[in-house]
Amino acid sequence: MKLGKIVLLGVAMVAGFSANAGNEDRVGSAGASHMLINPWARSSAIGDAGIASTRGLEATFTNIAGLAFTGKTEIKFNYSNWMGSAGISFNSAGIAQRISEDGVIAISVQSLNFGEIAITTVANPEGNIGFFSPRANVFNVGYARTFSNSIYGGINFKVISENISNLKATGVAIDAGITYVTGEQDQVKFGIALKNVGPVMRFKGDGLAQQIDYVETGVTATLEERSATFEIPSLLSMGASYDFIFDESNKLNLALGFTANSFSSDQMRIGLDYGMTTEKMGFNVRGGFVYEKGLFNAENRSNALIGPTAGFSVDALVGENKSALGIEYAVRFAGVFGVIHTVGATISLK
Repeated sequence: MKLGKIVLLGVAMVAGFSANAGNEDRVGSAGASHMLINPWARSSAIGDAGIASTRGLEATFTNIAGLAFTGKTEIKFNYSNWMGSAGISFNSAGIAQRISEDGVIAISVQSLNFGEIAITTVANPEGNIGFFSPRANVFNVGYARTFSNSIYGGINFKVISENISNLKATGVAIDAGITYVTGEQDQVKFGIALKNVGPVMRFKGDGLAQQIDYVETGVTATLEERSATFEIPSLLSMGASYDFIFDESNKLNLALGFTANSFSSDQMRIGLDYGMTTEKMGFNVRGGFVYEKGLFNAENRSNALIGPTAGFSVDALVGENKSALGIEYAVRFAGVFGVIHTVGATISLK
């Protein structure tokens, strides 16, 4: 019965999404595009291709079903110099906790800080009247569950906020995902995830109000303009992966993924993750590539987050349970925006 419900849910997700995905006429018409940024180093190093293979807290972005593979507790902190030298910092932090034999919950937050920008007005076009700091945040609460030895599923709730000095927009969204694992050594994996499904957002605040003086009557009134609503960038991701297990200490994971975007071109992904483990250390080196229509045409390229990716991680295995204390790094090449570096630390208790 559980398996049947999960399959029906997956079919409904795909059918309901297919009417909107991949519509190039809608490219650029959504807002809150920061929801498409992977904040985590390990999964972004393989081009976000780990839709079926990403495990633990990082799965809250890629496919929430992978959260079900968390050991006992996992804590992560990551930082990115967003868009290279643009002066934008992208910070993320989160914790995943197993609450039962089958269930795991996670809480995480991502924050884009654009730095200080001079306040200008019609009367003060040169500024010199102060600064403001725009921000864009996403707060996540996720839950994943093991349904059987092969079926894993999860759901993630998001609260999105964007604000400047006198305007703010707030919204909510939901992610859902399923992972299927098979093979004698669980080396074959399939995953599907529906992300960023939610109502429209709208900016509100004093920035939309202005005072009007009616000369004939001598009355001063405040008029508030209405801002247009905008949709959030929903998408459907499907992926598969295979583990080439050379021995107990060496493994190579090949991950393939496809993303159907509602408000941008569809993308194909491939990632490789080679892992080597010793008694006291774990080391992984990663690489990936994201393809999108127009990738090799500089004039028509519409997305910075495409092309090659790479990274590595080093974990110290401590204690009887081999808990991991690790550092990670990823690099993404954002075209004219420069090189994006992501660094972070992970604590995984088993």
